[in-house]
Amino acid sequence: MSSTVRLAPATESDVGLILWFIQQLAIYEKATPDQVTATEDLLRQNLFGPQPYAQVIIAYVSQEGVEKPAGFALYFYNFSTWLGRPGLYLEDLFVCPEFRSLGIGKRLLVQLAQVAKDRECGRFEWVVLDWNEPAIQFYLRLGAKQMKEWIINRVSGPALDALALSD
Repeated sequence: MSSTVRLAPATESDVGLILWFIQQLAIYEKATPDQVTATEDLLRQNLFGPQPYAQVIIAYVSQEGVEKPAGFALYFYNFSTWLGRPGLYLEDLFVCPEFRSLGIGKRLLVQLAQVAKDRECGRFEWVVLDWNEPAIQFYLRLGAKQMKEWIINRVSGPALDALALSD
């Protein structure tokens, strides 16, 4: 069966689909969809409001004249003081299992690399779970370099509240 892949920037009307992709990613990452606290309203506000914090590209697959959503990439910009340039950070990449053999993940990453180059970003970064060996090998084949000397630090929930009130 012949398939055609199309990538498109998400629009506000896609918030339900974006939330669904996030929930599917949670399942893939061995969590449950109810652990996702994002809502359509939060996504609408933070992705399409007056100050968007991130952007989304959606992949669609057409098979036998029927187009279906197949995956997404959510990204935003950060900044490297050492490079003096912005960077592109990929927060989430997910392709539905039934479409994983069509090169969609690579197409999304290539598109983001082109965005990074167009925006004169000094780098394009993301993280991958240490147990996700298929993704790790995929990224290495694309030329990604693992930065094992870096440890992610996170403050959230009550710890974030407490830190914000510290002197």
